[in-house]
Amino acid sequence: MTPPVALPPPAAVSAALTETEVQVSSSFRGARIVLYGAVFDPAQRPGDVVVIVRGPEQPVRIARKVRVAGLWLNSRPVVFQGAPGFYIAASTRPLDDIARFRTLRRLNIGVDHLPIRAPAEQRVETRYGVRDVVVSSLGPDYLLWRRAVVRLKERAGLYAADEHGVRFVDRGLFRAEIALPAQAPTGRYDADIILFQAGEPVSIKRRTLSVEKVGVERTLYVWAHQRPWSYGLLSMALALAIGWGASFVFRRS
Repeated sequence: MTPPVALPPPAAVSAALTETEVQVSSSFRGARIVLYGAVFDPAQRPGDVVVIVRGPEQPVRIARKVRVAGLWLNSRPVVFQGAPGFYIAASTRPLDDIARFRTLRRLNIGVDHLPIRAPAEQRVETRYGVRDVVVSSLGPDYLLWRRAVVRLKERAGLYAADEHGVRFVDRGLFRAEIALPAQAPTGRYDADIILFQAGEPVSIKRRTLSVEKVGVERTLYVWAHQRPWSYGLLSMALALAIGWGASFVFRRS
């Protein structure tokens, strides 16, 4: 009787952020988050590491210019839901070289595979073996609108893909550096560290990062969100007082 073949133990990945809290004040000009990690694989099989950092979701409202009777006007706006306020995919190699389209789509890895939804009149179909393809009432224009959302985020430095953003610095040890722009939204960020071998994810770890306002900015932010009526009334009163004071000064001069 042939003895059973002993399979090598599964590989695993582990990582940690150098800082888990970013404080945003009036002088905030962005931050650089460093992630260190290690791959544990006794069989020393080749693999790739992908780091996904995703910020809190934010609805995106966009419109485009249309020509009406010789005038350029804004079209009816389209609101996209599910778009992360910040998203970056850093990897040891280009994503298409690491895994197949179907796997990347299933794991929402890469800007092209983000499940951005718009508008309400839509349905989801199964294509390419994955049930998350949006068929929108926008018709063929859906992709144009979606690309516009991604393009605006990329220009603001909020979406990016770094094909060589993860570097192995020693055997099994890797490092990734994530640039957080000044306009990054506040809230909880998730950092997913994914180990791929032979095109398939074999180990996933998640770390969290908090980006919060501090000082006067935080006080005003909390006030505006928790007591919007009093905040609005005071803002209006201050605007009226400043306007009256300016007109009084100019009348005297």
